[in-house]
Amino acid sequence: MPYVEMIGTSALPYSALLSGLLIVLAVVGAIDVLGRDTVYIRGLPQWAWLLIVVAFPVIGLLAWLLVGRRRRRRPRRTRTDPVVSAFPEYDRKGRFVPADPEADAAFLQQCRERAEHQRQVAEIERRRRESRGL
Repeated sequence: MPYVEMIGTSALPYSALLSGLLIVLAVVGAIDVLGRDTVYIRGLPQWAWLLIVVAFPVIGLLAWLLVGRRRRRRPRRTRTDPVVSAFPEYDRKGRFVPADPEADAAFLQQCRERAEHQRQVAEIERRRRESRGL
């Protein structure tokens, strides 16, 4: 039925509802595609999935959910590896595995200590500025 012929009929509110639903599906799908890390995307590049989901809201979103979207799985922690339990950044999938875990753990601990020292210096500087009234 042409859109002009629907004016004055009972089909017009349903077509507006259907159009709104398609827009919502396209937006939700686009947000899901853009919010996903590229490690968790299968089949096509992220920009291609975005194009498919926006161009074809229903079919594209179904294809994205069934084919393109890889589920995020929590990495398994082992009690035998002290580096994994000490540093959560090691839980990331696809990360570089160091040749010497002890040296790498010491380096990461040094980085954390330096960051904490920088936070303390910044806090002292902030308090100093507040006491001067700047």
